[in-house]
Amino acid sequence: MEPLVSVVIPTYSRPQLVKRAVISALAQTLHNIEVIVVIDGPDPTTHAALAQIKDSRLKVIELPTNQGCRAARKAGIDAAAGKWIASLDDDDQWMPQKLELQLKLAQNSQHQFPIVTCYLVARSPQSDAILPRRLPKPSEALSDYLFVRNTLFQGEGLIQSSTIFTSKELLQKVPVLVNSQRHDDWDWLLRASTVEGVGVEFVPEILSIWYVGDPRPSLSKNNPWRASLEWIRAKRNLVTPRAYSSFILAEVSARAAKARDWNALLPLMWEAVRLGKPQLKDILLCLGMWFISPELRNSLRHLLAKKVKAMST
Repeated sequence: MEPLVSVVIPTYSRPQLVKRAVISALAQTLHNIEVIVVIDGPDPTTHAALAQIKDSRLKVIELPTNQGCRAARKAGIDAAAGKWIASLDDDDQWMPQKLELQLKLAQNSQHQFPIVTCYLVARSPQSDAILPRRLPKPSEALSDYLFVRNTLFQGEGLIQSSTIFTSKELLQKVPVLVNSQRHDDWDWLLRASTVEGVGVEFVPEILSIWYVGDPRPSLSKNNPWRASLEWIRAKRNLVTPRAYSSFILAEVSARAAKARDWNALLPLMWEAVRLGKPQLKDILLCLGMWFISPELRNSLRHLLAKKVKAMST
């Protein structure tokens, strides 16, 4: 039988992390799946680690040269036999019922091309946080959900790569851009949202673990602020004016503030006002990015996460 769901995991030179991810995928309560690991170039150590997993549902593809995470992900999608595809980053994990619950929601969706996501645990060495902190409002533009923020903390609106579950047909209509240099998940989601019949659905349960803030190298490192600015400029036709200004005042500004590039502050604020529709709180959040230290913001975020955890127990 062909699998119902294909799990695609790009990886390179992180054998123990990808092994953990694969084990969590193979432990799903939905058994009719395949797990495709695409190794981005020659990597004997990763091959050896995966060879220890004895499960016929595991398929390993090795690219002849190192081509990048996007090319590896696309190769896995192209090789997938399932009608549905779930993305899993090699340093993340899933809860056992993730695919079963997402498949059920997708099969009963009113949308022709559902994009099914879920809550996750953002796990750092300091604390756990349950994200996203809110779901989309009725008729809310996807760009507003992803980019408009009300606090200094990320994760209000969130769709992370390891939570995305959708059809192979949609991924063929809206392919992963191999030559893209930044913000892969947002880029694909914004482009996919323009296709007729696409709709985002949330399973209201925590089904994934997203490891953040670890010192280990990542396949998706943060980009310089100028690269993020160029990205949102190129995508301005896919976002609302409010989302455009919010992305610049929060995401881009946060990167520039982290680099302490003070010459960027006024030009970024001017671009947000000139080409977007910021609200007063957007500008205040931007100033907070610059004048409240990252260390203090992190401390406040961890304190908030602990209070949420205490309230839920």
